[in-house]
Amino acid sequence: MRNLFLCLMLICTASALMLAGDKGKSDTRSITGCLSQGDSAKEFNLKADDGSTWELRSSTVVLSEHVGHQVTATGVVSNATAHNMKEDTKDMAHDTGMTKENKEHGHLKVTDVKMVSDSCSK
Repeated sequence: MRNLFLCLMLICTASALMLAGDKGKSDTRSITGCLSQGDSAKEFNLKADDGSTWELRSSTVVLSEHVGHQVTATGVVSNATAHNMKEDTKDMAHDTGMTKENKEHGHLKVTDVKMVSDSCSK
């Protein structure tokens, strides 16, 4: 019964958020993590320090120079509204005690990158 109540609360809260919009999150993000080569020459993957994963692309920044480095990538989130709603729903689930492990995955068009460390090991 408690789980049913929590699920109903989650659904109601998610619906309210959809109507109210995201919590002021920007379409632009800065994410720090380890950069690796993606499936193509112009695609890269960033495993963020928080466990989330991001597919990165850029037409203005040379990402290939930073493969294997810990970097902070700044850019525009693709489908930001939907992405923010997913994050908000995940946060609400966590707040209610739901423990399903589901790391975030997003797409970022990079406008700037800064090297934090020349290796990914901490």
